[in-house]
Amino acid sequence: MAKIQNETAYKAAMERIEELLPLVDDNTPLNDKNLIELDLLSELVADYEDEHYPIKSPSLVDVIKLRMYEMGLNQIKLSELLGVSPSRVSDYLTGRCEPTLKVAREISRKLNIDADIVLGI
Repeated sequence: MAKIQNETAYKAAMERIEELLPLVDDNTPLNDKNLIELDLLSELVADYEDEHYPIKSPSLVDVIKLRMYEMGLNQIKLSELLGVSPSRVSDYLTGRCEPTLKVAREISRKLNIDADIVLGI
């Protein structure tokens, strides 16, 4: 299959996708030429984006900070929730140290963060 080679071709494909989107919906027959073209272009664009704009996994620090924001927690409240000192939470958030396995389990359970992210997998 062909491949998008450069940013100009990528932008042209994106423009064509925008033109095709209003022409198809969930009821469009699978043999419709617009749907077929949309599927092909979408795959090409996805491949180009995976190669040129990879999305990295979030760091544990970023996820903890996001969850703190979502839950309305400050460092003191988080330290109470996890059963560690506020200075230890500060160490985690600045990257000076990583949580022990016991604390990692609490972070995963109490902040509802996927264990793979907490363990860096």
